[in-house]
Amino acid sequence: MSEFKYDVMSEHADEFIHDGEIRATLEYAQKAAEDKALVEEILKKAEEGKGISHREAAVLIEVKDKDIEERIYAIARRLKEKIYGNRIVMFAPLYLSNHCVNGCVYCPYHAKNKTIPRRKLTQEEIRREVIALQDMGHKRLALETGEHPKLSPIEYVLESIDTIYSIHHKNGAIRRVNVNIAATTVENYTRLKDAGIGTYILFEETYNKAAYEQLHPTGPKSDWAYHTEAMDRAMLGGIDDVGVGALFGLSNYRYDVVGILMHAEHLEARFGVGPHTISVPRIRPADDIDPADFPDAVTDEVFRRIVAVLRIAVPYTGMIVSTRESKACRELVLDVGVSQLSGGSKTSVGGYAEGIVDAEESAQFDISDNRTLDEIVGWLLELGYIPSFCTACYREGRTGDRFMSLAKRGLIGNCCAPNALMTLAEYLEDYASPRVKIEGAKMIDRLTQIIPSEKVRRITMDNLKAIAEGKRDFRF
Repeated sequence: MSEFKYDVMSEHADEFIHDGEIRATLEYAQKAAEDKALVEEILKKAEEGKGISHREAAVLIEVKDKDIEERIYAIARRLKEKIYGNRIVMFAPLYLSNHCVNGCVYCPYHAKNKTIPRRKLTQEEIRREVIALQDMGHKRLALETGEHPKLSPIEYVLESIDTIYSIHHKNGAIRRVNVNIAATTVENYTRLKDAGIGTYILFEETYNKAAYEQLHPTGPKSDWAYHTEAMDRAMLGGIDDVGVGALFGLSNYRYDVVGILMHAEHLEARFGVGPHTISVPRIRPADDIDPADFPDAVTDEVFRRIVAVLRIAVPYTGMIVSTRESKACRELVLDVGVSQLSGGSKTSVGGYAEGIVDAEESAQFDISDNRTLDEIVGWLLELGYIPSFCTACYREGRTGDRFMSLAKRGLIGNCCAPNALMTLAEYLEDYASPRVKIEGAKMIDRLTQIIPSEKVRRITMDNLKAIAEGKRDFRF
């Protein structure tokens, strides 16, 4: 008999991610999915846009009826539109180092891999990488490192953040640095907060403790509880925007969907703020990693259902899909809930700037979408989305419960839509190809005219004029 009990408010990972509760949920969902009246009740609750529980979400994952499936997609589509509109936030990862002391069996950075080149960017190399990213048009980065306490300590990460924020090249500037690094202490999270980070991101990989321990046989990351409780420590350290996720394909996807939602419920219950983002990566080929070795692979259709159900369950959260996914797959999930995309990405240590030896060989995983940022911006415009480079909420203090309050009431769009249009205008003026500039200008002209508030519309139009004249960085 386990000494742990399910407790959404608990400080202990074994209690807020309770294995017995997840297994009971999955068993319940299999039976409940056949109950048409219950499913209808869940769908009606979903339509209200206030979220559904992990048990209710598990039922929607299990439903086999095709008509119900289409209703799930329709509800997810409406909720995403209601809260985030047709905006898609753009970002890029920046890998600082791939030195690592862990033994994760699905990652080529594992300590025993002797074939992958090991690299750590100097501050000058970081400077060159950032200038290259700025020259693409990026304003938002996600920092990535391997876990190596000696070669990539927190001091190195903090110095790198300072370097990134200090670089202003032509009209370029990185306005938000999100950080995806190993679980650390409350003190170090406070230091990251003081350094001005945006969101702290950490993937659980899998919420199944037994599977997790098999997948992480050695190194600091092998401590499931310490890893799972990282978001609590980040919140205690003052970081109120956190990003969670699982690496789908490592374990049973149903288990991990429920785990993600229980984690979100826990953060909401204990801190009053759920996750700012949820990421849904799938395992990809890499240096010495073959996805065929992992039997729990997730198909595109199942992946779409996962995204839609997560959108319904936590409608306020940003949802991220990276260049791990193909153009076709990204288009499939954009339609049912995704709100953030990477573009023009490199998963290697270096690679954006020219001249870094062995850069490509140091990649963490193979990219499926190799298009340039400009090609992705053009594609999004064709699909009717606004490619957004906005970082205003973070810099205006709309983080944590302040952001969530606006998002949950469907009010965040009042500032997000104009901000998206103004940052798109900056991109068009400074970086876009002629074709993309023309198409983007058409969208801006059309959407500016229908901004509901006359005052906001007037200010936006004045700012757009100023952007055309060479001024930058306007925001609501």
